[in-house]
Amino acid sequence: MVKVIAKPVVFLLCLLPAAYLAYGVYLAFSGGEDLLGPDPAQYLALETGEWAIRFLIASLAITPLRFLLNMPSLFRLRRMIGVYAYFYVCLHLLVFLWFLLGWQWDNIGREIAERPYITIGFSSFVLLTPLAATSFNVAQRKLGRKWKTLHRLTYACVILAVLHVVWIVRSSYFDAVLYGGLALVFLGYRVLRHYSESVRKYAIFG
Repeated sequence: MVKVIAKPVVFLLCLLPAAYLAYGVYLAFSGGEDLLGPDPAQYLALETGEWAIRFLIASLAITPLRFLLNMPSLFRLRRMIGVYAYFYVCLHLLVFLWFLLGWQWDNIGREIAERPYITIGFSSFVLLTPLAATSFNVAQRKLGRKWKTLHRLTYACVILAVLHVVWIVRSSYFDAVLYGGLALVFLGYRVLRHYSESVRKYAIFG
């Protein structure tokens, strides 16, 4: 029963941040309570970006946790969390185009080319797009072994996302260090598991 309800519950939990932000935008346009602070555009950009990298890190954590906790059922959540990561990346890009650039298309290419942190963030979006487009069973069957190779681009996407955060921080590097540290741990576990039989056999709950 727990396994049956796990995916719907996680699905709704993943949707909550977007629902809250959408509600905040609705209130801002309708003259209601201010949930987005003195600079709504900046708040939305930061929040959507934060949630995008959180879900990227979470999708990266599924494999180590699955083996360390001996919980194969966690794999059922990996795809959904990965798609949610792309969803929040798209929201982040939407906020940038709408609220920060005002759909001024002539400035978009210039911003991407001239601002390194935007270049890095946009590169992560570009790499994530084919992963999201091939995250379904039909694509996995058609690609066969190439599917797993393609989806290893997730590692590059996470690294680029962390660099994006590092580049835009103003006063505190806590988030950048946190996300970078987690990414390093989860990627490091994969390397160790690949080369070490003892790591492959080890599980907290064996």
